[in-house]
Amino acid sequence: MNKTEIDELAKTIWDYHHLNHKLEKADCIFVLGSHDTRVAEYAADLFLKGFAPYIIFSGGLGNLTKNIFQKPEADIFADIAIKRGVPPEKILIENKSTNTGENVEFTKKLLDEKGLKFDTFILIQKPYMERRTFATFKKVWPEKNFIVTSPPISFEDYPNKEISKDKVIDIMIGDLQRIKIYPGRGFQIFQEIPPNVWSAYEKLVELGYTKHLVKE
Repeated sequence: MNKTEIDELAKTIWDYHHLNHKLEKADCIFVLGSHDTRVAEYAADLFLKGFAPYIIFSGGLGNLTKNIFQKPEADIFADIAIKRGVPPEKILIENKSTNTGENVEFTKKLLDEKGLKFDTFILIQKPYMERRTFATFKKVWPEKNFIVTSPPISFEDYPNKEISKDKVIDIMIGDLQRIKIYPGRGFQIFQEIPPNVWSAYEKLVELGYTKHLVKE
């Protein structure tokens, strides 16, 4: 299989991971930490455009960042937002979580401690993690309303010097597997996976894109 065919399969999965929610104003912007600092830049820009009066950065050091960051993802993202003009007093930081479920649980506790009650959230994540993020939040925090968005970057333009195209595909494959199996483990709500998307998954797994799969 040539690179063009691999890209077509990967693009099918990339498109599925996008929810294409329409942005609306919310009580809070909730930013999930990661290795991709473009997420923080995009979140800061939405805050500065007035989409919400508060912004949460959530994330400690995960599998993809523990070897590249010197401090928690949330702190790095907050620094980026402040440099872009977000007032520090409008920022909330949760910097202990290591997975999406903990992002929710630890932030719920933080908001309770501060006496803050938000009902609507704009969740900001990497482009290929929109769907999995929504599924997790709706499972763990079903009474809240969520819009999910991500930096508007195409599959072709997303890879950079920090994350190669092969690594992007590996991670997307792992996330799609989790969308399939995690509802059965109680981690996410169920979401249907179209046959063409699962077929693309199977072909890419056969080609060796298995580094981020979990054992079933």
